[in-house]
Order: sequence, then C-alpha cells, then structure tokens
Amino acid sequence: MRIALRTLVQTALSLALMLTLAPAPTRAQSYNEDVYDALRWQSVGPSRGGRSTAVAGSDARPLEFYFGATGGVLWKTTDGGTYWENVSDGFFNTAAVGAIAVAPSDPNVV
Repeated sequence: MRIALRTLVQTALSLALMLTLAPAPTRAQSYNEDVYDALRWQSVGPSRGGRSTAVAGSDARPLEFYFGATGGVLWKTTDGGTYWENVSDGFFNTAAVGAIAVAPSDPNVV
C-alpha cells in the first residue's frame, strides 16, 4: 500500500512538472484560402484496392515507375502514372511485394 501511494505521488509530481514546463500553445498558422479552394482531388494510379509497399524508378526513364502491392502484384507505368500494367502475374508466389529496385546500370533489370 505504501509503495503504491509513493508511486501515485511521484506520478502526480512528474505530471505537474511536465505541465509546468510545457510550452504555451501557439496559434494555428493561417493560410490563403483562395489557393486551396482551387485544388481538386485527382486519383492517380491503377484503380485497385490495397496498399503499395514498395516503389522504384530510374533516372534513365523518368516516366517509368514500379510499385509493389500488398496482394503480391507488381505494377508498372511508362507514362508517369496515367496507365498501369500488372507485370507480375504468373511470376510471383508471394502474398506481398516487400522491395523493388531498378538496376542503376540497366533500367531493364528490376
């Protein structure tokens, strides 16, 4: 009982000290609403569910990208993301793509 009371007092004192030393809250930063009102949502990438787990590209081909999905699929675009193609069906026997790399010496090697 005595140890529990000491722990409770120490916790209360620590909390009081943290609240005393905490910086005062600052005012939220303002922004120009006209700039943000002009923005519109645009979906980019293949229309598919799930998450991407890895991405890669090459300096030699600036519009070509790959991304790996949690479903074990590797997607590729050659036009900067307008059209995506599944390039892994029949090759992978895995539940997810964990890493992707494009060889710096040859962008044909993934």
